[in-house]
Amino acid sequence: MKQAWWKESVVYQIYPRSFNDSNGDGIGDIQGIIEKLDYLKNLGVDVIWLSPVYKSPNDDNGYDISDYQAIMDEFGTIKDWENLLDEMHNRDMKLIMDLVVNHSSDEHHWFQESKKSKDNPYRDYYIWRPGKDGKEPNNWESAFSGSAWAYNEATDEYYLHLFSKKQPDLNWENPKLRQEIYDMMKWWLDKGIDGFRMDVINFISKVPSLPDVPNPEGKKYVGGGEYYMNGPRIHEFLNEMNQEVLSHYDVMTVGEMPGVDVEEAKKYTDPEREELQMVFQFEHMDLDSGPNGKWDLKPLKLTDLKENITKWQTGLYGVGWNSLYLNNHDQPRIVSRFGNDEEYRVESAKMLGTFLHMLQGTPYIYQGEEIGMTNVQFDSIDDYKDIEILNMYKEKVVEGIEDRDKVMESINVKGRDNARTPFQWNDSKHGGFTDGEPWIKVNSNYTTVNAEQAINDKNSIFHYYRQLIQLRKSHPIIVYGDYQLILPDHDKIYAYLRNYEDEKLLVVTNFSDQYVKFELPRDVSFEAKEKLISNYDIPETDTLTLFSLQPYEARVYKGE
Repeated sequence: MKQAWWKESVVYQIYPRSFNDSNGDGIGDIQGIIEKLDYLKNLGVDVIWLSPVYKSPNDDNGYDISDYQAIMDEFGTIKDWENLLDEMHNRDMKLIMDLVVNHSSDEHHWFQESKKSKDNPYRDYYIWRPGKDGKEPNNWESAFSGSAWAYNEATDEYYLHLFSKKQPDLNWENPKLRQEIYDMMKWWLDKGIDGFRMDVINFISKVPSLPDVPNPEGKKYVGGGEYYMNGPRIHEFLNEMNQEVLSHYDVMTVGEMPGVDVEEAKKYTDPEREELQMVFQFEHMDLDSGPNGKWDLKPLKLTDLKENITKWQTGLYGVGWNSLYLNNHDQPRIVSRFGNDEEYRVESAKMLGTFLHMLQGTPYIYQGEEIGMTNVQFDSIDDYKDIEILNMYKEKVVEGIEDRDKVMESINVKGRDNARTPFQWNDSKHGGFTDGEPWIKVNSNYTTVNAEQAINDKNSIFHYYRQLIQLRKSHPIIVYGDYQLILPDHDKIYAYLRNYEDEKLLVVTNFSDQYVKFELPRDVSFEAKEKLISNYDIPETDTLTLFSLQPYEARVYKGE
């Protein structure tokens, strides 16, 4: 297996709006990030992925970009950004930027031109269609509820927006548009960035006829993903992007790809095909959703998680590369979701970190995960800021589909704002995030859950994450070893082996709040040489073949 720096790295995602505010306006900013780089260096991460900091009207928190080569005023200036890049590189840390090119903002000058007339030179930069029978061109639903089409009176046509109305989809069929995007990517790479995380990049190729989705239930609007996820020209476009841009730089690339399966992911990440290095897939993030999607809550079944992770670990092995994550800006806090954010917050956060960081792939840590930040529960819908939450609430409650309490429960469990409350630096007002009024409320548990407390406690989640990161740096088996699931049917224990050259690792995690007996299966040969890490003090008398796991316990042994 070919070795590479991005395989051996640990990535930390910063959501700038909520990370650290340096000027008291209640919004995190670039100077605020610079102030905290030593904290991240101390944690041990190598790469920082910065969620969008480009100029934007902020309809979808920066994922609606009005100028790809300028910085959002609230975050600072291009000089601030250059300073950030220098300060990261001075600390031997790399920077990857978000690339959002499935759509732009409707305030981007391309769209401002495009909507003026049908013969405008920029018309074909977006996807325009005439209406059908006095309605939208098709029955596709936007990811943020309602139709995926918006009407433009000036030209009597509709434009496609898979997300917000203020996020019109770019038309990748247009070679001129693609060239503009490649030129913009080179501009950032020439400034010295180290790669891109590509937002919903597998949506850029649509089935050209944009057909209606079969709709047996007669809903007003329905899905549409089968016509724009992993579309007909997607591999051609990504290969072209690689040839034109990426292959000329030593960079890391990861594509966010809802609806991608293992077979498709192999094509995206096989180095021979020259497309991308990693994908973010969502299958494991959908395991606690019912048949009606993310807001339809159901408990996680551990056997489902094992089956899914195993499929990806073995499926991509030796071909592509996995990205490992449990948290990001679009997902609720993992300790609240798959752990226990009350009695066993510390133990379960460490267990989940162990489970993830010992797998094969590049691990991603989302800001606050390393101190065990939890979901938030706001009482009022007015305290939430996320467009996805607000649109869903409006649709479900205002239209009387569901009662308010049920909808609020779904939001408290799954809403994206769980990940977006300000970082909790200390126990001072607003968690030390700002001297002003924060753009979204701070989680009320900041007095006990914060970075200062974690740094000062040698048994904290923060120090445990430092250990996990150091282990990956000093044991090639964690990066390059293969993966073998054991006890596939156990409903509380997730255990697996890693093998590399003459070494083995045994990883044992208890996903429950109960005491559970672990017994090494007879057909598994493993002789322990040393304990690498555990989240409880373990008696030396424990044998490797049989021991009792405490609630949310995790252990990793190295052996042969």
